[in-house]
Amino acid sequence: MSTPTTPTDTAPVLDEQALDDLLGRVMTDLGGALVVPLALIGDRLGLFTRLRDVGPATPEELAAAGGLAERYVREWLRAMAAAGYVEHVSGDDPAAARYRLTPEQAAAFTDPDSPAAVTGGFQSMAAALRVLDRLTDAFRTGAGIGWHEHHPDLFEGTERFFRPAYTASLTSEWIPALDGLEERLRAGVRAVDVGCGFGASTIIMARAYPASTWSGVDSHAPSIEAARERAAAAGLGNVTFEVGAAGGLSGAHDFVAFFDCLHDMPDPVGALRAARSALTDGGTVMLVEPMSWDTVAEGLNPLGKVFAAASLYVCLPSGLSGPPQAGLGNQAGPARTCALAREAGFGTARVATATPFNLIYELRP
Repeated sequence: MSTPTTPTDTAPVLDEQALDDLLGRVMTDLGGALVVPLALIGDRLGLFTRLRDVGPATPEELAAAGGLAERYVREWLRAMAAAGYVEHVSGDDPAAARYRLTPEQAAAFTDPDSPAAVTGGFQSMAAALRVLDRLTDAFRTGAGIGWHEHHPDLFEGTERFFRPAYTASLTSEWIPALDGLEERLRAGVRAVDVGCGFGASTIIMARAYPASTWSGVDSHAPSIEAARERAAAAGLGNVTFEVGAAGGLSGAHDFVAFFDCLHDMPDPVGALRAARSALTDGGTVMLVEPMSWDTVAEGLNPLGKVFAAASLYVCLPSGLSGPPQAGLGNQAGPARTCALAREAGFGTARVATATPFNLIYELRP
């Protein structure tokens, strides 16, 4: 007769080192989850900028510079120093300790035009977390959450996060990487920026290529209003902005651009088909998408962790928020993205260039 087993007979043997490593990663993630909203508070209150200007400073000195409560500023500085976001210079007494921003920290947290600027990421991701309860229900129902249903900080933060990369690379690296495009833009063409948001990418291109006529299209009316205000402030007469759906693109265009938005659309193939139909002979589509990989294993890295998590909060729910609910997400990978472009009618679909954070595709008839 066989002997009955007990739970202890089949319990797995824990690898204590592996368990310690896992718990260490959890503690790192918990710290990051808490630090990001606090960094956003520092951005909102000007703490990073003031510390850059008056540091090395004590909590009392930094609080006085901004008219803030010293006790809160003291704890904020300790948290930021532990995160590596500010530098502890001297002093063991928390009330008398001195802190400063290094040049690298200043570039990341105080210079909105620096390619290293990340404060928009704090703003957009803190906003994305506000849908946690709805997202929990969406796991059960499969329902989507529209882009327009998020907190306004997501829209502004997204523009702040992406604009420095566009400023640094769009006209100097990305457009020149597409066959013959820069010459045509300099000569003058009709161009449209689909899913333009606040118009950062549109305005950069309109300023760089004044002979071309530019339009920005986005389904989110408040973003279009902001884009119009920014274009007017820039004094640009060759750019207009209109509320509209990507799938409703009309007219003839020599250049169509999508910046970090196609994967958010419920019908990305429909949007690409509309772009293909609106494209003139010899025209070009530039598709800028977040860095992604063709296999799961390739994406198991720190950047893949950030992008896959962000996709769950924003990109995937947006892609499931309307028919046909494609739910592409931001990790489709180059092979699938190019396959979607060919399905939409493009004869050429290739990765023209890349940065550590973006893939830039060239699509042609």
